[in-house]
Amino acid sequence: MPSAFRIRRATPADLPALVALEQRAFTTDHLSPRQYRHHLNNPGALVLAAVDRTGLLGKAVVLFRKGSGIARLYSIAVDHGARGRGIAKALLRAVERGVRAHGCARLRLEVSQVNPGAIALYEKLGYRRFGAFVAFYEDGADAWRYEKSLRKATSTSRAS
Repeated sequence: MPSAFRIRRATPADLPALVALEQRAFTTDHLSPRQYRHHLNNPGALVLAAVDRTGLLGKAVVLFRKGSGIARLYSIAVDHGARGRGIAKALLRAVERGVRAHGCARLRLEVSQVNPGAIALYEKLGYRRFGAFVAFYEDGADAWRYEKSLRKATSTSRAS
């Protein structure tokens, strides 16, 4: 049975592992060490790490724009050997909490149209497709755009 993992804010000490995961997880559109250093020290970004006793299992990068109530999930990845443990779902839930804590009411993301696993997870967690980008990624792949409202639902009574 795999060991338990936890989600925490990434630190500069995580930089080598973040960059290594980036290289393993994606064939193009890599975040550079310089970009990670910037995001780790930037109040306009949130970098989360999923870790266990073996090290980094997954990561998520969220960007905030000053004066906007919309945050952007810029990147999320789970190491191939750690898949199937609920890490992506846990990272997304932690991202949503971080976005709410930052004062944003909505979270947007882009996902490759040829990534059915990620698309299914986003839709299962309540993300709504609202658009597309043609040739969005470096390799020319198209992307779907998704958004989720993070406002707390208000209860209303309805007669049946």
